[in-house]
Amino acid sequence: MSQMFDIAFLGHYTQDTIVYPGSSRTVDGGAFYYGASVAARMGLRVAVVTRLARADRRVLDELERLGVTVYARATPTSTCLRLTYPTANLDERTIELTSSAGPFTVAEVAPVSARTWHIGASVRGEVPAEVIRALAASGVAVSLDVQGFVRAIRDGALVYDDWPGREAILPLVTVLKTDAVEAELLTGQADRHEAARRLAALGPREVLLTHGGGVLVYHDGVFDEAPWRPREVRGRSGRGDTCTAAYLSRRLTASPAEAVAWAAAVTSLKLEAEGPFRRELTEVEALYRVMRSGQTPGVTFDA
Repeated sequence: MSQMFDIAFLGHYTQDTIVYPGSSRTVDGGAFYYGASVAARMGLRVAVVTRLARADRRVLDELERLGVTVYARATPTSTCLRLTYPTANLDERTIELTSSAGPFTVAEVAPVSARTWHIGASVRGEVPAEVIRALAASGVAVSLDVQGFVRAIRDGALVYDDWPGREAILPLVTVLKTDAVEAELLTGQADRHEAARRLAALGPREVLLTHGGGVLVYHDGVFDEAPWRPREVRGRSGRGDTCTAAYLSRRLTASPAEAVAWAAAVTSLKLEAEGPFRRELTEVEALYRVMRSGQTPGVTFDA
């Protein structure tokens, strides 16, 4: 009998070249990489299903050292992205795709059993609809990030576009992750709360929405919200992936209100450094208690 995981992450490894005004660096990325790092540090049984070039195997070694079980398909090239932040506003960026590891198949996810699956694709076409249907048909909770379905490639550049066929997919989704830009694109609503309501009306049980100031979740006609509280922002890339993984991991045993506050605490600490979440859970717990109490943590918070 195959092992049952608490949570499994599906998505490409990405090699991200991040360009800020006056500087640039290349870092390892991908929703599964950021997400599994969170879930494993929370003590869960974690699996990842990914595609990448053999030369980038080191990121899988890092996850395996955390106890993550890896199912990887070696491909001729990894998915490579160039993310450019033209100003100090880290919610404004342009993205280019320079290579792709190709689409997943149903056969690649079939060997893995998990209570929750999170689909964190980079661009449209990475996770075909038949893969989503296969996961949903197994009766597990399915989480899906909107970005992998509204981000399309035109002449090498990543552009935001409508999501054709979403009406057939969203009723299969338990938790839908979006950001404010994507939510407005899909619903025409700049108001975050109204956008979340409209997305929920299409089928997902919970809508998790991140924005510049924090994160909200809409469920059962109710909103729960929490702010970001980093002391400084040095690692914007992976914010949404970290938040989603923290929410899903906590949601296995807690209410949406508790899970969204936990996710905000984890993400706030992650924002203070490039790369995946690598902080101690005691730090998260301290910040979580402050946030749940309604206080505003300041620079005196012990890191």
